[in-house]
Amino acid sequence: MTRSSSRYGRYVGILGVLIVALFVINTTLSNSHGVGGIAPGHRLAPFAVPLALGAVSGDADIATHADDGEAGKRPACSVRGTGILNVCELYEQGPVVLALFIDAGSCPQVLSEMQALAPSFPGVRFAGVALEGERAKLRALMRARSLSIPIGFDRDGALAALYDVVSCSQLNFAYPGGVVQSRPLLEVPAPATLRARVSQLLLAARERGWKPRVR
Repeated sequence: MTRSSSRYGRYVGILGVLIVALFVINTTLSNSHGVGGIAPGHRLAPFAVPLALGAVSGDADIATHADDGEAGKRPACSVRGTGILNVCELYEQGPVVLALFIDAGSCPQVLSEMQALAPSFPGVRFAGVALEGERAKLRALMRARSLSIPIGFDRDGALAALYDVVSCSQLNFAYPGGVVQSRPLLEVPAPATLRARVSQLLLAARERGWKPRVR
């Protein structure tokens, strides 16, 4: 689950500034040219990160094979267990709505919108990952917003480059199996817009033959 923790202490401040700057500079470009995120038809990049409320610590595992250098010692899809958010595990269970965000400004509002929608779409796996920041503050945010959807903590911001994050927040939509269904929603969408996109995802997944598990 962990890569070298020394990088965290060395680059955390610099990375925070770079991530915020990237969002500010590129949001206009992404809105006008449609860039950002993983393209439809491609599979979500694998990752495993600690759950914000769990006891596991360490950097994101983004390895695609064993002994993948600083990406991780184990393939990310195999890193599972209590206290870990694994995107592969999510898309094995159903359609996925994944928010990548920073805990600043209005960005976390998208989590409340997802939380409100989740009961209406029980077959969809809603989750979020905070890019960098402070875990204690993230935990406080989750308590303040009464969040029960899983929220991961990417303390070194590895997913920002992996998912081509160019705005805050970035909402990714994927079919069961992890193939991206549509372009991501950038920034914090209106509740009606988010509901419509989740409905489209669910309908498209069913058209591909997916059926929700009977509980």
